[in-house]
Amino acid sequence: MEKKVGVLALQGGVSEHIDLLKEIENVSPIPVKKAEQIPGLDALIIPGGESTTIGKLLKKYDMIDAIKELKHRNKPIWGTCAGLILLADKIENKDMIHLGLIEITVKRNAFGSQLDSFITKKIIPAVSPEPVELVFIRAPIITAVGEDVRILAKIEDKIVAAEKDNILVTSFHPELTDNPTFHQYFINKIIH
Repeated sequence: MEKKVGVLALQGGVSEHIDLLKEIENVSPIPVKKAEQIPGLDALIIPGGESTTIGKLLKKYDMIDAIKELKHRNKPIWGTCAGLILLADKIENKDMIHLGLIEITVKRNAFGSQLDSFITKKIIPAVSPEPVELVFIRAPIITAVGEDVRILAKIEDKIVAAEKDNILVTSFHPELTDNPTFHQYFINKIIH
């Protein structure tokens, strides 16, 4: 049965996520622009982009409660970069709209400006035995995790990927590679 995987399509790297999801069997990627689309999803990705802007649009289009309800129904939600910031329960030095769906504290732009963007490879055992490419662009880091939050990856002792239950967060952008491994890992969280 086809799994309906939404990609929040308000701003940011939407098409890149959709393109990688198309490579995975039995997945139907759906650009999500309205709150009414969210209850019918099996999973949701909140992409990278500008976290303040996406947060304001979530409020403007009345999507916050629908996303929180998705979490309560144990549907997987994944935030990449800006999406990670929006899913966090605490953001250092910034008062902005966020969802508070995973017990992490986040520092925005922790790796510096756009000029400090970089690509590296790393084995993330929970995801793949092979090294996966990690693309960092004005990336946040996780400075603290709550109880039962599982750290998946660190770079230079900085936490860049974590999960708890049905929530997955990455500082980096797997959608900017041609490798669907991380997307497959996320899809595997869907319970039918």
